[in-house]
Amino acid sequence: MTRWKIRPLLGLAGVLATCIAAAATDQAHRDDGAMLGFTPANATAQQSLEQRFDAQLDPADQRSWLKQMSSEPNQVGSPHDKANAEFMLAKFQEWGWDAHIETFSVLYPTPKKIGLELLGPHPYTATLREPAIPGDDTSDLPGALPPYNVYGGDGDVTAELVYANYGMPDDYKELARRGIDVRGKIVITRYGGGWRGLKPKLAQEHGAVGCLIYSDPHDDGYAQGDTYPQGGWRPAQGVQRGSVADMQLYPGDPLTPGIGSTPGAKRLAIKDAKTILKIPVLPISYADATPLLQSLTGPVAPSSWRGSLPFTYHVGPSTAKAHLTVLSDWGQKPIYDVIATLKGSTAPDQWIVRGNHHDGWVFGAWDPLAGNVALMAEAKAIGGLVKQGWRPQRTLVYASWDGEEPGLLGSTEWAETHAAELQKKAVLYLNSDTNGRGFLDAGGSHSLQHLVNQVAEGVTDPETHTSVRERMRAHMLVNGYGKDAKPEAKANAKLAAEGGDVPIQALGSGSDYSAFLEHLGIASLDLGFSGEDDDGGIYHSRYDSFDHYVRFGDPTFEYGVALSKVAGHIVLRTADANVLPLRFGDFSSTLDRYVDELHKLVDDTRKATEQQHQLLDMHAYTLDADPTRPLAPPARDSDVPAIDLAPLDQAAKQLKQSAQAFQAAYAKRASTGFDMPAAQQQQLNQQMGSMEQALTDPAGLPGREWFKHFIYAPGMLTGYGVKTVPGVREALEARRWDEANHYAVVTAKVLDRYRTQLDQLTALLKP
Repeated sequence: MTRWKIRPLLGLAGVLATCIAAAATDQAHRDDGAMLGFTPANATAQQSLEQRFDAQLDPADQRSWLKQMSSEPNQVGSPHDKANAEFMLAKFQEWGWDAHIETFSVLYPTPKKIGLELLGPHPYTATLREPAIPGDDTSDLPGALPPYNVYGGDGDVTAELVYANYGMPDDYKELARRGIDVRGKIVITRYGGGWRGLKPKLAQEHGAVGCLIYSDPHDDGYAQGDTYPQGGWRPAQGVQRGSVADMQLYPGDPLTPGIGSTPGAKRLAIKDAKTILKIPVLPISYADATPLLQSLTGPVAPSSWRGSLPFTYHVGPSTAKAHLTVLSDWGQKPIYDVIATLKGSTAPDQWIVRGNHHDGWVFGAWDPLAGNVALMAEAKAIGGLVKQGWRPQRTLVYASWDGEEPGLLGSTEWAETHAAELQKKAVLYLNSDTNGRGFLDAGGSHSLQHLVNQVAEGVTDPETHTSVRERMRAHMLVNGYGKDAKPEAKANAKLAAEGGDVPIQALGSGSDYSAFLEHLGIASLDLGFSGEDDDGGIYHSRYDSFDHYVRFGDPTFEYGVALSKVAGHIVLRTADANVLPLRFGDFSSTLDRYVDELHKLVDDTRKATEQQHQLLDMHAYTLDADPTRPLAPPARDSDVPAIDLAPLDQAAKQLKQSAQAFQAAYAKRASTGFDMPAAQQQQLNQQMGSMEQALTDPAGLPGREWFKHFIYAPGMLTGYGVKTVPGVREALEARRWDEANHYAVVTAKVLDRYRTQLDQLTALLKP
């Protein structure tokens, strides 16, 4: 999983100080500091519990576990992957948890033969390997798979090359304007600009016979900083592995969509699995990409397409053909989910599920083990609390997933297998993945936003010794006030400057929360620290190692402890709260922003379309083009008809009223110390815990029924990136106007069901 990184900007100290001071003042007026979901007496006890939890967190533990677990290749099917699962199982049991390993058998292709060569007068054979690095003790160990992209197709193809920049939809439009057709060609694209799996998918849809994906130093190599081992960035022969399964349709085992890969499961034939591509795909280093790119002729690439390699970038076709071979073993492999349970004392049928994966592409020190050892530290500390006599009110389930890297396999198969029980019992899924130094990245269900803020306010940042929340706020302000800030960053900065809670992000995909949030409708969070580390250059490579992490990641493991504190406090509070710590007004306010964004999208699209039509009618594109360098006008966009978002407007308005009524009833009940009959309180918690499910629809999103959440989903053309209110937003962006109008109505009905359930909660709170 990749996290965004923002380097701090200078010259904004006065602005930030003013904004932070205003935020603190405003916060004092709007938040009395009451711990959400707790009576005053229980809040005091909870703070004492969290202090005892914190006292047991030892960075030396995390360092030791990380070194051991990243000491050998750790990919699915490797001996060390299984050994790590067994190691964790023993640890969980030692710490007093009821733990077991749950095994699934999944389709996991591994390369039998890969090859790439440039033919013609200047032949070149790609090395397709990552050499040992001086000072990196594990970089020359055997047992790693060669660099490859899992779930690409097999093939042996020979064809000319065409360069397609990042390989995104707009890039193909630019090629078409230059008269470049990729049919029958091998497309070479660079990493970045969108999720890797979209690159070969779009190449395949445009008729290419193969796809190469290389890491340009402009994006994660020497243009960003010193390369490994002098610095943390990608060396010339570093390669980013990764899945290219079409996970926008569904994650998990390609052969068992919607059901667990258990022994008796009905499996699709490989040829019928929609998430497996048909063309061969291979990731390569920029050292191997250089002679291929130098062989390209044709038009000079647009300025935004040019990377940092020392030659002129052309789009192609190439002067010589390339020969690409990918042949895989399409067998089943076991994956090992480690599941540890601590049964609740008074509400055992409400579950808090905490997860991180343990498989890597090679050694996986950064991704995922830095996050996994933080989870282990939490489990050890919670076990210590149990030995001191404490017991959680609700049941805790700690899970270390296998098979995340190929396509969220372990978490998805487990969630699909236990779907009915999870939808009945799970009230929170809390995820982490990689972890580094810097700022807390928090994303998830917006009903959990206030809980995240309250916890982050109570955890101290290891470097600045201010609270994690105020460092989040400062980072968001700097990011949003930057001259190149994107609209979303500006909007978040505005909210952060207003005081009160720092907004959390919406979740798309890219880690193990997907099945819980977007398929089952369980309120979810994803947490991790980043922003001051240099992990991007070795992402998914052999050099994601312990030696790299302790130099360029979190050398003291203080941020590992900080992650354990944030995640652990959220788990503990959700476990023991009198009333589940959810605030539905935060979701309503966020939804209002999303609906406003849809209106702006319609207006902006209409204006841009009218401007394009004017330019086309004036023949402006033709007259503006250099006659010696042919560039056709863009294809004419369809007219924007009337778009009716009124159903969404009405649903959001009514939800806001219901959220305000709930909050008033909640505040009144909280003032009495949640004095209510035990059965009534139990019913309240049960219905609160299932609120997120009301935002799903059994029919799912158009064209991808596995995704059932109608507010958060990964974008069909962004991959990891989120699309909020996706049924409407993606239809608008794709200019499917009738579909946009239809899903405005469908989404409004989903919101109405959510509002009805919220009104029922309000009634339960009243005497």
